[in-house]
Amino acid sequence: MQDIELMANSIGLELYDVSTLRDNDELIYRVSVVSTSVVDGKREAVSMDKCVDLTHLLSPLLDVKPPVSGEYRLEVGSAGVERKITSLRQAELSVGESVQLSLRDKTKLRGELVDVKDEILTISVDGKTQEVGFGDVKSARTYFEW
Repeated sequence: MQDIELMANSIGLELYDVSTLRDNDELIYRVSVVSTSVVDGKREAVSMDKCVDLTHLLSPLLDVKPPVSGEYRLEVGSAGVERKITSLRQAELSVGESVQLSLRDKTKLRGELVDVKDEILTISVDGKTQEVGFGDVKSARTYFEW
């Protein structure tokens, strides 16, 4: 996975997640990325051209070092504007975005993720900042206000 991360970084992308899933009888190896470019505190969108470029970089690598056994389809795409946050790394990549947190004590928070430091998430809710331990988070996701 480190090789995938290096290749993504080489074209201005950040690896967000890698997953393997089945769609009918087809095995899919999905690589999700976000842009490294931040404008006005927000990450830029990932273009289709960047996804194609990363696919072309990864294909030869994965031909030599297959990520799974058997046949699979490589799918490279943007992690999306609304996505799950399942790791501290993903939380760090989501700073500056709107997030929704469900805590283990059933509390729900919606606001802007301001900072992530030492397993503490700082979220601004209605102009007031709150700190939440990552271990206290049951589920988290970014969201987009339409």
